[in-house]
Amino acid sequence: MSRQGRVLVAMSGGVDSSVTAVLLREQGYEVVGITMKTWDYTSSGGRSSGKEVGCCSLESMNDARAVAMRYDFTHFIVDIREEFGDWVIDRFTEEYLAGRTPNPCVLCNTHIKWAALLRRADDLGCDYIATGHYARVRHDEALGRYVLSKGLDRNKDQSYALWGLPQHHLARSIFPLGEFTKPAIRQMAADFGLLRVANKPDSYEICFVPDNDYRRFLRDRVPGLQARVEGGPFVLRDGTVVGRHRGYPFYTIGQRHGLGLALGYPVYVTHIDARTNTITVGPREELLRQTLTARQINLVKYPDLREERPVVAKIRYKDEGGAALAWQSGDDELQVAFATPRRAITPGQSVVLYEGDDVLGGAWIHAVEAPHPATAPARPAADGREAGVSG
Repeated sequence: MSRQGRVLVAMSGGVDSSVTAVLLREQGYEVVGITMKTWDYTSSGGRSSGKEVGCCSLESMNDARAVAMRYDFTHFIVDIREEFGDWVIDRFTEEYLAGRTPNPCVLCNTHIKWAALLRRADDLGCDYIATGHYARVRHDEALGRYVLSKGLDRNKDQSYALWGLPQHHLARSIFPLGEFTKPAIRQMAADFGLLRVANKPDSYEICFVPDNDYRRFLRDRVPGLQARVEGGPFVLRDGTVVGRHRGYPFYTIGQRHGLGLALGYPVYVTHIDARTNTITVGPREELLRQTLTARQINLVKYPDLREERPVVAKIRYKDEGGAALAWQSGDDELQVAFATPRRAITPGQSVVLYEGDDVLGGAWIHAVEAPHPATAPARPAADGREAGVSG
């Protein structure tokens, strides 16, 4: 038996997960590598060349296996396409059809990746699971809870995508890269002789949308969608129709480019109504919101937030966060009130609460407070006719 225990390492074939596996082996763990096939190009499409890229490609699987062979540990490939599709791809599609903007990485981590890893860990007699996320986890004796924290490298911190992990998952999770910066990990890969992955570029697209064109993905996945939704109205906040759009699922809150509107001033998508296929647009100021309601809560550091607590709340992955008060208004409902208005708070995304570096918890944004009419900026008088459509 190893000094540290047996650990199942999720390996995508990239530099982060490869270094994770070797680093843990060097630290005395008995490492078992696993690569999970979550999707394939037959169902996702989007690559005219037919060459697969990303974590589920044959090349990536071979890269992961080559690391295992070099460092003499066992490596498995498992097919979880059915599990992944049911939870992640289906909900991704459903959220856009409901007029929201989903966050598939959080869905995958919460409902698929950790559950799938732990099931295989139990089958293989592994004490822990490990991933290449830039985050940290510790057990707080005073609180009696496992606490998730930001990674040392603030540019790569991935704690936002992990807020949904429950206590019993965190208890068996190891994040070796949380104490390192990305440049240090690339250097470590070179030092370990992992030259094939040391300079492998990071992937930023949604894994099952390899061309990064979610609109194409939705059209392919939902037959007849374009014909069903195109031609709905663009409206101003007062209801004035100013143009026609391509269909509400193909727009996101805060979007400015690609609207095809010329109103004499820049406008952004400020609201999406799936029921009426209506998209509200307005000047930048109308994107500002100060309060939100979120549901499907997972609390990490404390067992509840019944009392108001000062936090820093992030509303998207690359958000720096804003000072706010947060409290539970019900067993599964969270209220967040920001000290100053935030731009483009988007239903379907996650709100994640921080206390210093620690994640207090998170939830899915359900609704945002509409701005008060007094905040509306002046604009040219409307005569009620459709106007402003550019060619």
